[in-house]
Amino acid sequence: MIGAAASGPLAAVAAIGVQTLTVVVAAPLLIGVMRQVRARAEGRVGAGVLQPWRDLRKLARKTPLSARGVILAPALAVALMASSMLLAALLPLVTTVSLPAVPDDLFVVVSVLLVGSVVLAMIGLDAGTAFGGMGSSRHMMISALVEPTVLVAVYALSIPVGVSTLSTILSARMATPGSIVSPVSALALVALTVAVIAETGRLPVDNPSTHLELTMVHEAMILEASGRDLGWIELASWMRLTGLLGLIANLAAPWGIAEYVSVSTLAIGIVALLLKVLLAAAALAAVEVFLAKLRLFRVPELMAASFVLAFLAVTASYLTVT
Repeated sequence: MIGAAASGPLAAVAAIGVQTLTVVVAAPLLIGVMRQVRARAEGRVGAGVLQPWRDLRKLARKTPLSARGVILAPALAVALMASSMLLAALLPLVTTVSLPAVPDDLFVVVSVLLVGSVVLAMIGLDAGTAFGGMGSSRHMMISALVEPTVLVAVYALSIPVGVSTLSTILSARMATPGSIVSPVSALALVALTVAVIAETGRLPVDNPSTHLELTMVHEAMILEASGRDLGWIELASWMRLTGLLGLIANLAAPWGIAEYVSVSTLAIGIVALLLKVLLAAAALAAVEVFLAKLRLFRVPELMAASFVLAFLAVTASYLTVT
């Protein structure tokens, strides 16, 4: 039957596979929507929402060219893609079903995020160029400020539940809608949003469309990448943005996510995820039009403010529980 529920390890593997494939397919579309929204807001026609898919197809046909001495670039590009796929599999995006051997625990997810950040920094360092080293240094500084905020913000939401498993947190928020509009939830989600913006290199922390040497962070690390390697890196970065935006959207509006495995619930979960992340991406792109990039030395102040919000969320959560 179409709506019949399935259980067991095979059903969980199938559900996670569907979720990961959804993120892979949706990531270029999300970037296309963001670029198109920005283009329209700036009075330009834009290349269309499918342009990122065309770029990936073009890059997939090109042989990578590496500078002399670069030997790890292909392996690092694949490792970054693998970490993004693992992140997409761990986050409760389409379904709250998880694999027993690989729990979607908060600390596991943050560790996978950190692995991806380190791999991206190594890509920038591998070429041995000044710009790559500069971008990697800035990237790791931002990551060191982001990870504590992500941990504390989601930890604030886990206190009423008593566990740090993301799927359990989402299930509890669906069961108690009042927790979604609470001050704890508002503080934690704002802090998490700022952290995700910094982690994925969006304005005002980084400008993904710039190529100015003095302002580059993400672009500086991938200047020497080309061909299929660049395609892997770009797709992996887009998947990280899609997964993290999906997590924020599900925490803010957890309805539609599948709590058990069946064709109908997974289909509803996919549609709900696409609607949420595309709306969130369009809103983020519209806001970016009115933002300017912060000076590098002002970024720690922004991240400190987000950490304070996350800490206040933890404090309020403990006061509410007690």
